[in-house]
Amino acid sequence: MKLKDFLLCAIDRELMPRALKVSLLVGSILFTINHGSVLLKGQMTRERWIAGLLTYIVPYGVSLHGQCVSRSHNKIS
Repeated sequence: MKLKDFLLCAIDRELMPRALKVSLLVGSILFTINHGSVLLKGQMTRERWIAGLLTYIVPYGVSLHGQCVSRSHNKIS
């Protein structure tokens, strides 16, 4: 998949809701695993918050990519 195609999918309003749901679910699980104890202790640093944000961004991008690839395969078939 070309970057241009992925960027077009990234702004597609039909794909965003599912990607957001996946991001919230998977991101929250990963955030809890990776940062939960530090958050509860009140020891979150700036770097940890940045890593926590990425914990949500990565599943969002993966979900978008999967949806976009699926859509392009369905158009070919």
